Amino acid sequence: MRDFYLQRREAELPAFLRVLRAIPADRMDYKPHERSPSAEQLVLTLTGELKSCVDAARSHRAQWEAVSPRPLPELIEMFEGWYRDLSKAVAAMSDESWNQTADFYYNGKLVSQQPVSQFLWFIHFDAIHHRGQLSTYLRPMGGRVPAIYGPSADERPAPPT
Repeated sequence: MRDFYLQRREAELPAFLRVLRAIPADRMDYKPHERSPSAEQLVLTLTGELKSCVDAARSHRAQWEAVSPRPLPELIEMFEGWYRDLSKAVAAMSDESWNQTADFYYNGKLVSQQPVSQFLWFIHFDAIHHRGQLSTYLRPMGGRVPAIYGPSADERPAPPT
């Protein structure tokens, strides 16, 4: 199961990076509705989730800590670094460690105990969800939507005239 998890992570990384790099850096405050998170909030969530996953994989304990706002290129660098750190940590785990229960804290309080594997899959799918949210923000922000699971209208060559 760990091998499949690592394969899926490897397959998803290019799509994550294409979406993150397509965000207009001067529009990080964009949100499509007052109840929606801003583009910046989504990027901070994606990045913070990875840090929690790395901690869970390495020590079977994670404390959710929000990543502080910073320039988009720095956030992308942090995202990519923690993404790769997580893959390395999971690759180094034994099957026993992969299935071991981990403690998850929010504001210093224990909020969940579950196998590391279950938590990592949950966050992986949550990140894909947030990437989808971000991809819907791109055009209204003035950006171009990259290919994710297939061609994008913004990346297709124009038909011959």
